[in-house]
Amino acid sequence: MARPRIDPVVWRPERAPARARQHSGTDPMPPVRLHALPGHGPEDVAVDSAGRVYTGLADGRLVRLSTDGTGPRVVAETGGRPLGVEVDRDDRLVVCDAGRGLLRVDPDTARVSTLVAAGTPVGSAPLRLCNNAAVAGDGSIWFSDSSQRFALAHWKADLLEHSGTGRLLRWRPDGRTEEVLTGLQFANGVALAADESYVVVAETGAYRLTRVWLTGPRTGDVDQLADNLPGFPDNLAPDDDGLLWIAMGSPRNALLDRVSPWHPAVRRAVWALPDFLQPKPADTAWVQAVDAEGRVRYDLQACVPGFSMVTGVRRHGATVWLGSLHGGAVAALDLPAVPS
Repeated sequence: MARPRIDPVVWRPERAPARARQHSGTDPMPPVRLHALPGHGPEDVAVDSAGRVYTGLADGRLVRLSTDGTGPRVVAETGGRPLGVEVDRDDRLVVCDAGRGLLRVDPDTARVSTLVAAGTPVGSAPLRLCNNAAVAGDGSIWFSDSSQRFALAHWKADLLEHSGTGRLLRWRPDGRTEEVLTGLQFANGVALAADESYVVVAETGAYRLTRVWLTGPRTGDVDQLADNLPGFPDNLAPDDDGLLWIAMGSPRNALLDRVSPWHPAVRRAVWALPDFLQPKPADTAWVQAVDAEGRVRYDLQACVPGFSMVTGVRRHGATVWLGSLHGGAVAALDLPAVPS
């Protein structure tokens, strides 16, 4: 596939924190169990009310694991590339499909319904790269549109260009879809606070979690729950303890940070390099969890044979499930009893 042209925007990222150069977290990584799948690229993970784990594969299949994490079974096919997977209050799946848009899937009947099709005009632009979502108590769905410039296959191009065309959108149960926030740097994971007082969207290309306040005296305000993160944040998931889990796809890339303030021609040259010379995710598995003040409560990172580039995370009880854009397995680990 031919690479699209990039038109880099000069920007000056903050100096990366020391944590970006470390290879392990402040908490020891518990033993990791891998659960093999009948396909590749389980980008996200979700858990239903019965404790069953769902993920989507690169070929469009949606897979369910049993409550003990064994016996994967295909429950539906989207015909596209499922990324973010959520479970609504009726145990149906809400799927962000990079090729098809925002979908609802009944895992018991395999029925796939389109809520917002890719290419549908929403606010200032059509839906292009539906990535991750969060389901509100009233049935509304908050979801990200990562880039107006590049398809999923060229996600690195968006990070190199830094043109900020990502968006946060909201689908309402009456069928209306609205544009909530624009100008995001590869909008990715989406999560709601437990009381739905705010919604958070990960800006992978800016190393931050951006928050939009939905209720209270700050309604409509936009701020950062966490900024200058040590890695590239991907999908997000809240847990029952009020923590927000962050899938850290990879530590910050020193080359990317270094060339970002330079003339755009430098990043065009980097983009033109052969694949084996391109900046790439580190061979590591990394997740963090932050509280409502953005303070890190869990920081788990290690080299895990056969599993790296964590793009999805979901805590269910004491178990944390992990997805990855690469590889053929989901991972699971049991949390230490007390966070650091």
